[in-house]
Amino acid sequence: MLSIARLKSAPELFYSLQGEGTRCGTPAVFLRLAGCNLKCKWCDTKHSWRNGIECTAAETAEKIASYSCDSLVITGGEPLLQQAELEALLRLLPANTHIEVETNGTIIPSPALAQRINQWNVSPKLHHSGNPGCDTLPAESLRFFAGLQNAWFKFVVQQEADWADIAALGLPRQRIILMPCATTRAELETARPAVVEMCLQHGVRLGDRLHLSLWDNKKGV
Repeated sequence: MLSIARLKSAPELFYSLQGEGTRCGTPAVFLRLAGCNLKCKWCDTKHSWRNGIECTAAETAEKIASYSCDSLVITGGEPLLQQAELEALLRLLPANTHIEVETNGTIIPSPALAQRINQWNVSPKLHHSGNPGCDTLPAESLRFFAGLQNAWFKFVVQQEADWADIAALGLPRQRIILMPCATTRAELETARPAVVEMCLQHGVRLGDRLHLSLWDNKKGV
């Protein structure tokens, strides 16, 4: 059984536009799973930390198919806490479904998932995430993702000093994306200029968080 995040008493599974990463603006079905092994203080989906709604792989696959969309984004929470359940779901989806997984990069995926997922959107958490006593940047798992050509690294940044922590990880610079730390449209507008300057200075991509620009902090869109 999959544990899916609960939003307004229903499983959080919806159709929208990808708001982050290299496929920003692409229509996709979103599946938000419940549970996370981190507790970031600025997380904009804290409702996904709570117990979710249990759904079978077959029920979930049927709902995904109802949108007639060949792109699926699996997010959370932390989806890789439910690897066996995800494998069962993906076996039921059409082979041409483009599947992205949003992960915090602390857990290495199973061989079956590593082979099936089309794109990994890895979002390692820096010190300002507020996870005391927790290794948010485990070297082994980040090396694993860095070795995948279909993994991108999205960092929420607050200040120029964050770059030193990012650079120390030794990740492929051409696959690094910097995103403003914001949970509302107003916060995004305020934080964006400094992050633009960071991207220009260090030669990396800006992730502009389209969903906040379009819908502010509304959930389920």
